[in-house]
Amino acid sequence: MPDDVRSTGPLAGTRVVSLAINLPGPAAAARLGALGADVTKVEPPSGDPLAAASPAYYEQLVAGQEVVTLDLKDPSERDVLWGLLSDADLLLTSSRPSALARLGLDPETLHARLPGLCQVAIVGHPGAGAEVAGHDLTYQAAVGTLQPPHLPTVLVADLAGAERAVADGLAALLERARTGVGVHREVALSDVAQAMAQPAVHGLTGSDGFLGGALAAYGIYAAATGFVAVAALEGHFWTALTEQLGVEGSRGDLEAAFSTRTAQEWEAWGREHGLPVAAVRTPVPVPARSED
Repeated sequence: MPDDVRSTGPLAGTRVVSLAINLPGPAAAARLGALGADVTKVEPPSGDPLAAASPAYYEQLVAGQEVVTLDLKDPSERDVLWGLLSDADLLLTSSRPSALARLGLDPETLHARLPGLCQVAIVGHPGAGAEVAGHDLTYQAAVGTLQPPHLPTVLVADLAGAERAVADGLAALLERARTGVGVHREVALSDVAQAMAQPAVHGLTGSDGFLGGALAAYGIYAAATGFVAVAALEGHFWTALTEQLGVEGSRGDLEAAFSTRTAQEWEAWGREHGLPVAAVRTPVPVPARSED
C-alpha cells in the first residue's frame, strides 16, 4: 500500500494486528490497509497456507503490511504479540475460540488486559457452533449455492466474509470512539453464505427467476466466438438494444443477432451505444514465479 494512502486515508493512524490466515482474514486486512490503516500480519512459523496455494495472490494481499513470524505457543513470543497489541486499535482473528483461549487471547482476557482494543473474530459458525469445522465450500454447500459436481469459481463466503469483517471492524471502532471501550464482534462465515444465498432462496436467480433466465434482456448469448453477457434490464436499455439490433426482442432474435460477431466486437458495440453488454471472460491464472 502506498505511503500516501496510509497517511491520508480514512483509517490513517489506525493500527491493525491480524492473526488471521487463509483467505477471509488477509482479504479483510488488505481492505483495511487500502483504507489507510497500518497493518501488522502475524503468521505462525509454518506461514500462511495461502502463500503456498497462491503466491501471487498472497503477495497482493500483504502488500504494504509488516509481516511478523511468531510461535504463539512460546510464551516469550506471545509477549512480543502483546507488545504489538498494546499499540493496536483492532485485532483480527480467524481461529476457533478454544484455540484462542489456550493462547490467552479469548475476548475476556483481551479485554481485561487491553480494555481499549477492538476485536473481530472470524469464525465458521455463530455462537456455540464456532468450534464446528468448515471452509467456504462447506458453507456454500449448506445454503445451496453450489452446482455439483463443479467447484465454485468465486469463494463467496470467504470474500463476502472479509468485507463483513471490515464493516464490523469499522463498527467496533466507531462504538469505541463513542464509549471509550473496546468492542468484540463475531463474523460467522456460514451466516455470510446464507446472506449471499438470498437471491436464490427468493427465486430471483433460479432457472425461471427474474435474473435467472426468465428475461431475454438479461442473459448470456453465444457469439461468433465466445459468449456475450447482456443486462438490458431497464426499459430504456431494452428499447435501445432492440432498436440498434433491429429485432423484435425474442430470445431467438437475440441469439441470431449475437451469433454474427465476436464477443469482443459486441462489447465494443455495447460501449459505443451506451448499453450494458460485455464479453464473457474466464480468469487467466497468474503464472507462478520461477525459482532462481
